[in-house]
Amino acid sequence: MRRFLFFVCAAVAGMTMNSCGKKTVQQEAEAEPDTAAVVYVNRDSTLYGLCGDGSAMNTLQLITDVGDTVVLSIAEANDMGRCYGGFQSGDRMAVILKDESTALMVINQSAMLGDWVMPNPMDGSSEMGIRIMEGGIAESIDQPSVIFRSWKLFNGKLEIVSVREGGAEKVETNFYDIVSIGPDSLVFKDSEDIYEYSRYQPQEEHSKVKLEESSIDDFKM
Repeated sequence: MRRFLFFVCAAVAGMTMNSCGKKTVQQEAEAEPDTAAVVYVNRDSTLYGLCGDGSAMNTLQLITDVGDTVVLSIAEANDMGRCYGGFQSGDRMAVILKDESTALMVINQSAMLGDWVMPNPMDGSSEMGIRIMEGGIAESIDQPSVIFRSWKLFNGKLEIVSVREGGAEKVETNFYDIVSIGPDSLVFKDSEDIYEYSRYQPQEEHSKVKLEESSIDDFKM
C-alpha cells in the first residue's frame, strides 16, 4: 500500500513539474519581442524615383531607383492636399503608396533643395536658416548654436539630424510633417511649432547714383 501511494505521489509530482515547465516556456515565448513588427516599424516604405515625361495633372509616371517605370494615380493625394512641390520631368520624387497604382502622398525632393531662411527671433534684422543639399547633406545658415548635419525623407516625414553646441555636444534627430513646398517657401511642423522658411534671396547692393556722361551740349551757353 505504501509503495502504491509512493508511485501515485511521484506521478502527480511529475505531472505538476511538466505542467510548470510548459507554462514557463510559453511565458518566455510570449515575452520575446516581435522582431518582424520592429523591422516593419523601422522600415522606410517610401517609393523613390524620377518624374517621367508621361506625368500629367492627376498621374505621376515614376522611374524608380531600381529601374522600374510605374504609373500612379495622384488624384486622391491631390484631393487631400498631399502633393507637395508639384513636379516636372526629371524631378526627384518621394511617394507614399496606398496600393500599387495609387499614391497617398507625393513629395518633390528637388523642390526642397536650396537655402531656406526665416527672421531670427532674437534679432528681427537678421536671418537664419537651413541649407538643404543633394546627397542628404544639410548645413546651418547663420545659426552658430545649431549645426545641421543631414536630412532625409522617412515614411513621408522630414528627418533632420543636428548638433547643439554647448558644454556637451548632443546629436538630435527630429521628425517634421511637411505642410507646404512652393517655389519660394518651405513650411514644416512638429507637435509644438510651425517653421516657415522663405527661399534665400541675396540682397543686391544699392550703388551710388550713377551720373550720366557729359556731352558737348552740357557746356553750351
